[in-house]
Amino acid sequence: MGRGSEIETEEAKEIVIEGSPPMAGHIGRLSPEPKGDSPLERFREIGPMGLSDAELLSIIIDRDTEEPSGLELGRELLTRSKNDLVELGRLSLHSIASVRGIGMRKAVLIGAAMELGRRRLALEQLEKPALNDSASAARFLQARFRDHTHEIFAVVFLNRANRITHVEVVSSGGLTGTVADPRIIIRKALEEGALGLILCHNHPSGNLSPSPADEEITYKIRDACRLFDIRVLDHVIVGSGGYFSFNDEGLL
Repeated sequence: MGRGSEIETEEAKEIVIEGSPPMAGHIGRLSPEPKGDSPLERFREIGPMGLSDAELLSIIIDRDTEEPSGLELGRELLTRSKNDLVELGRLSLHSIASVRGIGMRKAVLIGAAMELGRRRLALEQLEKPALNDSASAARFLQARFRDHTHEIFAVVFLNRANRITHVEVVSSGGLTGTVADPRIIIRKALEEGALGLILCHNHPSGNLSPSPADEEITYKIRDACRLFDIRVLDHVIVGSGGYFSFNDEGLL
C-alpha cells in the first residue's frame, strides 16, 4: 500500500461521528447531551414545577461540565438534609460548602436562594396588608425567622395603619441570647417615620417562654419609645413549634 493510502487511513481514524456510536476503525465521539435534557433547558421548556428539587439545586450550583455534576451535588445536599427543604434551609453555609464540589461561593448562592424563598413565604402569610393582630404578625415573623440557628432580634416598623414600612434585624447573637439596643431601634423608627413597632426574636431551642432578660428588654424599649410617641404593639417570640405573644399574654 502506498504512502497516500496510509495517510488516508490515518485521516479516516480521526473522523468524528456525531450522534452515532463509534464504528470499528474510527475514533467515535458521542454527541453532546441534548440541551433539552439539562435541568436548565428543562426549566426553560416546562418551567420550575416540572423539575425535581435536585434539578433546581443543580441550576444554582451550575456545575454540569465537571465531576461530580451539579445534579449529583444537588442530590447529595438533599441526602444531608433528609430530603427536606426546610432542613436544607437550616444548614449553615459551612455545612453546605463542605460538600466536595460546592465550596463557599456556591453555598452563598444556595443560602441566598433559600432566604428569598423565606421572604416570599413571609409576605404570602399576610392575609391582610396590615398587621392588626398577633396571629398575622406571628405568621409573618415565623416564616421569616424561625429557621435561624442563632438568636436574632428583629423589629417590624409600622405606619399609622399598621402597614409594614420596614423590617430589620437589629442584633444577632449566639445560641442562647442576643442584645438589642433601644437607641438603635428608636433612631431607625424615626428615620422610617414609624408610629408603631413589633419586636421579634427567635428561640432556636424551641422553648417559646420568655426569659427575664426578654421581659426586661421589652419594657426598656417600650418605655423609651413612649418618649417619642411610638407604640410597641407586641413582642413575638418565634420558633419551629409556634410563637409567643407578649400582647396576647397581657404582658404589654
